[in-house]
Amino acid sequence: MTAFFSRLFGTKPADQTDWIEPADLAQHVSDTLIVDVRGPGEFTGPLGHIDGARNIPLDTLAGETDALVQHQGPIVVVCHTDRRSAPAAAHLRQAGATEVAVLRGGMVAWRAEGR
Repeated sequence: MTAFFSRLFGTKPADQTDWIEPADLAQHVSDTLIVDVRGPGEFTGPLGHIDGARNIPLDTLAGETDALVQHQGPIVVVCHTDRRSAPAAAHLRQAGATEVAVLRGGMVAWRAEGR
């Protein structure tokens, strides 16, 4: 894990949301499992998605939780803004994932920065 992610996750209460800014994620996309919890239409829609992201809609996340918790490395959860991704990240942390962050501002912020 890169030093950046060590600083990001550090030692915080399990119920605290870790946020990652679009510019920081852009530098670490290859080191990160990106889970996009929007529906398939949003994932392929006008905002598109981050290259390499896995589309796991929020309503199906529970069925994928065990596999995601087993992932070795950081996970960043993404949605349209960050309203769905924050509870999705909390769910993953409660299930045992320790390196989970939310993309602040979601795909709207990602695209606003020209990504």
